[in-house]
Amino acid sequence: MDNTDAPATIDPEQLSVVLATDVGSTTTKAILFERSGGEWRMTHRGEAPTTVESPFDDVTIGARNAFSELEDLSGRSLVSGEGPSGVDLYVSTSSAGGGLQMMVAGVIGTMTAESAQRAALGAGAIVMDVISADDGREMHDRVRTIRRLRPDIVLLAGGVDGGTISHVVELAELLVSADPKPRFGKTLTLPVVYCGNKDARADVERLLGERTDLVVVDNIRPVLERENLGPAREAIHEVFLSHVMSHAPGYDKLMLWTPVPVMSTPAAVGSVVETHARESGKQVLAVDIGGATTDVFSVFAGVFNRTVSANLGMSYSAGNVLLEAGARNIARWLPFDFDEGTLRDLLRNKMIRPTTIPETREELIIEQAVAREALRLAFGHHKELATGLKGVHLERNIDEAFSTKAAGDSIVDMPGLDLVIGSGGVLSHAPDRRAAALMMLDAFELEGITEIGVDSVFMMPHLGVLASVAPRAADEIFTRDCLVPLGCAVAPAGRVRPEQIAAEVSVRTSSGTVEETVVSGLLRRVELPEGEEVEVTARPTARFDLGAGRGVEVSARARTGPAGLILDGRGRPFMGGGEWGPAEVGEWLRAMGLEW
Repeated sequence: MDNTDAPATIDPEQLSVVLATDVGSTTTKAILFERSGGEWRMTHRGEAPTTVESPFDDVTIGARNAFSELEDLSGRSLVSGEGPSGVDLYVSTSSAGGGLQMMVAGVIGTMTAESAQRAALGAGAIVMDVISADDGREMHDRVRTIRRLRPDIVLLAGGVDGGTISHVVELAELLVSADPKPRFGKTLTLPVVYCGNKDARADVERLLGERTDLVVVDNIRPVLERENLGPAREAIHEVFLSHVMSHAPGYDKLMLWTPVPVMSTPAAVGSVVETHARESGKQVLAVDIGGATTDVFSVFAGVFNRTVSANLGMSYSAGNVLLEAGARNIARWLPFDFDEGTLRDLLRNKMIRPTTIPETREELIIEQAVAREALRLAFGHHKELATGLKGVHLERNIDEAFSTKAAGDSIVDMPGLDLVIGSGGVLSHAPDRRAAALMMLDAFELEGITEIGVDSVFMMPHLGVLASVAPRAADEIFTRDCLVPLGCAVAPAGRVRPEQIAAEVSVRTSSGTVEETVVSGLLRRVELPEGEEVEVTARPTARFDLGAGRGVEVSARARTGPAGLILDGRGRPFMGGGEWGPAEVGEWLRAMGLEW
């Protein structure tokens, strides 16, 4: 295979067998997609340790090892000479080497710098720091920070077209003073993507043109009322491929195997989330919780957002979850009393031995309690960045005048959310799927009628890069083999009023109609036939709201799974924002059919 062919020359109708890999920091996952009888399916999956570090220093060794496992499972010959063979297309994603790490700079922290941050996050980057003219730091502190971080790429923004030039020039001069070195390659120059005021381009090119590898694209915020993230994101992808990936061990050979650009893993996951939202017409929230980081993706009103919480995870970053959430907040999800000192020791041991798994049921429940807090904190961060444009004056009609929504408010609309998807070991590999559903219900405080699912075997990155060539095939496989439906939650918003009816619920299934009630203060689960798409209709009582207003009926379609129909009467805000104890948590676990 030769990567000189443009992806546009690939006809998805001519594809029947596609081999995809995700080259992770520790594991390379290979998946075989095949079309048979006009239907695309995931047929086989294999994995092998990633070989990015010494003594191998060549990621293609791990990739070939993963291919060999697929050969054993599928009976196909997939390796010939140096690369893959026997398939119509090979594609890959990667997060080896810590993924794409960027620094962002803009003039105003809540305006151009925030827009630049959204562009970087949407391109799959970990944003190491955001520097702005109004961030309150002294110049020498900024210089020291830039030198210490050593980012892969710097994204420089600032000013609307025709606006300020002097502040943008000051940011460029700051980079000149810091003279940062890229993470990979001692003799390489640092890539800088400039996406600011077009009137400042000449000054930026004068200052950075010879000192950095400068790429100039259209302004990310040409006017206050509009963001233009596309050109900056495309430039980040191209620079990541040509400057970062190409200098990592073995990636030059990996890129020769595929005609499709290698994507960063988070960017690929975001791509499949965005594709599914567009193809299905749904509003989607997805999360990938790992050992060190937690990524959150959302599509609301057609707008895609991604955030990464770089210090919230289940192993390497477990101590930071403890630090940010506090031992008390973690312990509130336990059905038994637990000493805070012992909890701290358990999480410290997890950081020291990140690959260990829970040995007892109590340890599993503690791990799931940590996951709830990591998800809650990461989601809070996501809502802060998934906002309307700040600095914009809104002209409103009489109806809008009484709305609490304003420029800069979060666009995350929980009552309007159709589907939430969980990924990462603690969710995808939970011993009981019902526990994964409960973790997401608790952490995100789902509201209204929401379908809940998980990524079956972490194939979302593979499908994301496939979507760049064959979006319909990727979405077909996503729906059939990747997304495992867990069930549907009905959660009215309102204050908890013990033993009062919060909503009447009707579920139309293939075998008839199920009538149930949501009781305020209680969590209940109702068994439904699995693997069906059902219609759920719910009418809240006068004091409760399911998204259309107090007492107003709502309907939605959802796929059923092992969690069935979850009737959550614990109120929104959750339990009135107050405290609860081990007895209540134990009742919730038993209601879901979970033993402890």
